[in-house]
Order: sequence, then C-alpha cells, then structure tokens
Amino acid sequence: MQLTLSKSTIRSYRPADAASVTKHVGTYSVARNMSAIPHPYSLQHAEEWIATASGRTPQTHFAITIDDEVVGGIGVEAGDAGRLAVCDHCAEIGYWLGESLWGRGIMSEALFALTEWAFTDLGLIRLHAAVYARNTASARVLEKAGYEFEGRQRARYFKDGEFIDGLMFAKVRLPN
Repeated sequence: MQLTLSKSTIRSYRPADAASVTKHVGTYSVARNMSAIPHPYSLQHAEEWIATASGRTPQTHFAITIDDEVVGGIGVEAGDAGRLAVCDHCAEIGYWLGESLWGRGIMSEALFALTEWAFTDLGLIRLHAAVYARNTASARVLEKAGYEFEGRQRARYFKDGEFIDGLMFAKVRLPN
C-alpha cells in the first residue's frame, strides 16, 4: 500500500527501514507517550516490528516517510478472528512521529489519509484512538482529523512509575 501526500508518503515497511525507525522512535520524547514502545528502543526492536507489520494480511501498519526515510508510523488494529462479530466494524488507530518533525502538520495529514483509507479499503465504520492525557498535541491531531472526544479514562495507563489518564477519541462513518 502507498498513499502519496503533500508532506509525506504512507507506505508498507521494508527491512531496510530498521535504522530510520530506530532513530526516530528511539527518543524518550516519543516513547514516553507510547504504551507499546520501550525505551531504549533497539535496532532489533525495529527489525522485529517491521517483520510483524509486513507479515500481516491485510497489512494495516505502515511507515510514514519523507524522501523515503521512515520518520513515523501509523496503523489500525482491528483485533483478531476470535473477537465478537459486534466488533468487526471497529478498529483502533495509532501513530507516532519523530520529534524533529513535530509541529509541521505531517501527522495531521497522515491521520486524515489513513482514516479515509481504513473506512474505504477496510470497510470500517468506527475508528477510535486513546492518547495519554498529557499528550495534548496528539489530542489536537485527532481533533483536526475529525475525531470527536468521547471521554477520559482515569488511571488508564501505567508507565515509568506513574498512572496516566487516557483520552478517548473516535470517528464514525455510517453507511449511506
């Protein structure tokens, strides 16, 4: 899959991306707001992630690139085949962007594009995202992409020795 945007390109991960993934996701500023990203983040972590993301069918986790260098990641997690059918129309969307690129509108554009792709190509009706309450920039990205605030989950996360509230956002597109 490849989506060419004005500020970046969303594409499938490649094995050669491991070094740039490590470089951009490996900073504490990025990892501190991500539940699934350890710090420090090693080249081996990146290689394992790329193999996992690339091996899924359909692929739902992608690289955000600028000049073919991975500077971020974005994807949807629709769950597994064992989930109840009542959830088949929903997925969680998540993303990260290297700190040196924050504040440039890259993630807002990428989130809008992947949201449209998920509704159209995957046939999803509801996308939701949870962000750490302290990550106001990520909450703003979701709002810019048309996601609506649904609520606050007190002490939803525990990272680096502290409990962190989660903010829930969702975007719904019902069939016509």
